[in-house]
Amino acid sequence: MHLYGTQQVNSQGHLTIGGVDTLTLAQQYGTPLFVYDVALIRERAQGFVNTFKKLGVTAQVAYASKAFSSIAMYQLAAQEGMSIDVVSGGELYTALQAGVVPSTIHFHGNNKSLAELEMAFEAKIGCIVVDNFYEIETLKQLAKNRQQQMAILLRVTPGVEAHTHDFITTGQADSKFGFDLNNGQADEAFLQTYQDEYLQLLGMHCHIGSQIFDTVAFGVAGEKLVDKMAKWKETYQFTCRVLNLGGGFGIRYTEEDKPLAPQVYVEDMIKVVQKKVNEVKLTMPEIWIEPGRSLVGDAGTSLYTIGSHKTVPNVREYIAVDGGMSDNIRPALYDAKYEAVIANKADQAATETYTVAGKLCESGDKLIEDAQLQQAEAGDILAMFCTGAYGYAMASNYNRVARPAVVFVEDGQHQLVIARETYDHIIANDKALTLKKG
Repeated sequence: MHLYGTQQVNSQGHLTIGGVDTLTLAQQYGTPLFVYDVALIRERAQGFVNTFKKLGVTAQVAYASKAFSSIAMYQLAAQEGMSIDVVSGGELYTALQAGVVPSTIHFHGNNKSLAELEMAFEAKIGCIVVDNFYEIETLKQLAKNRQQQMAILLRVTPGVEAHTHDFITTGQADSKFGFDLNNGQADEAFLQTYQDEYLQLLGMHCHIGSQIFDTVAFGVAGEKLVDKMAKWKETYQFTCRVLNLGGGFGIRYTEEDKPLAPQVYVEDMIKVVQKKVNEVKLTMPEIWIEPGRSLVGDAGTSLYTIGSHKTVPNVREYIAVDGGMSDNIRPALYDAKYEAVIANKADQAATETYTVAGKLCESGDKLIEDAQLQQAEAGDILAMFCTGAYGYAMASNYNRVARPAVVFVEDGQHQLVIARETYDHIIANDKALTLKKG
């Protein structure tokens, strides 16, 4: 059994996180329950932020909040000196309600609505990452009408494909995101923005994929962007002040995954960029990165209560839990792999093989296939590791199941940061039928 962050097994044989017994959490807050190890999030954040400081490189580390957004999470990221990356009006609104300094917010997305862009201008956020020509025209008109300046980055696709799942690769040429660096689109976007009266072009952004376990692809992408910076400098005397290399830093879900420490990702990226900048005789730009999953992914653990048990002779043993694809769609969507332990039997040997099924009315609602676990009984608490990214964030009310609660734990303390939905929440926006038959 691989333990993460502050996870331990106590004298009762129970899994603990942040010094808190997971059975205590399950009893007090109910299940399904997301539990976040705050100390591990802080450690990861400091690994990124402090490495830039140690290297003497001006930088912004922005939390890619699509991985998990909440008021408490935004406040935690801000405590650790991070900027915030949002991708919707809802995330922007939540960040502002959390008290995040607007100038530290970066707004991403390939189809921002006019209302969302107006909201960003009204809040005076720090930067909008521009994704397409339609957005350029919209921003130009909006900024002119408001007579208000806005800093922007151009999102480019450098044609670098990281070794990752096809569904979550975004840096290659065939992508819905950004201006292609190789077919002239990026140059045209530059020409449309670099001398605008109200749009302040800071530089470029790229994101080459997710769950990346080495730094080679980041280096290749960085070199290609610096080459483009040099061309714009030579041709137009334009200096790119910001180079944003995105995120996608991998975490360990199973023993096959071999992630690097945050420090290694930063050190290797900076080494390549500094070398390339020196070669083309440019000033070192400010470096921005956007870790999301690598901050919260393995800091999150899902707690479930085990219910039914089904044996298919000579085929499979099923155990079912009180959650499933409504709180973690990734196994069904990506065939994502996870590991787990029976939290109240964590000191016992994993002698059984089970497929962990969810309670949703879909045959594909399986959280883990062939999980190696302790002998399971109804009422046991299953702890599923590394669910902190894209679990709650992608949760749904499918089958009218309520979304789980979320708890933060640190130094023996625990705090409810998102309350469990109730059935009243589920029907809150429903309206009774008033149409007359016939």
